[in-house]
Amino acid sequence: MKLTKEEYAKMLDRAAPPSHLPADMLWAFVIGGLICTVGQLVSDFYKGRGLDESGVSAATAITMVFLGALLTGLHLYDKLAKKAGAGTLVPITGFANSIVSPAMEFKSEGLILGLGAKLFAIAGPVLVYGISASILYGLVLYLLP
Repeated sequence: MKLTKEEYAKMLDRAAPPSHLPADMLWAFVIGGLICTVGQLVSDFYKGRGLDESGVSAATAITMVFLGALLTGLHLYDKLAKKAGAGTLVPITGFANSIVSPAMEFKSEGLILGLGAKLFAIAGPVLVYGISASILYGLVLYLLP
């Protein structure tokens, strides 16, 4: 079956769901803002417990990664992402989701070849780049007076 560009465009228009860009942007903004608000509440909680700034930062990051991984494990993060789209890509919870999702998907293949191999399928390159860049940056700072 050979289609012209116009026929293909018409077929694509019929098959593709309609885009509700303003509503999608609103949901992304609201859900992303709520995730950030939860992060701020967690941070305020740790500040109220007397942690110093670096302790608050570390504890908040750990808590947000845990919450992102927990919601992914409970299959709630994906439901939230379907509604909020890019709003769930808030860096720290989106990072946790990107690590846990492939691991959950391939856990039936075993601990080594499934979970272990796929755990860093998406996040691995980000980690490699971040670690490599920090080493190079540290070397530059060390070597330059």
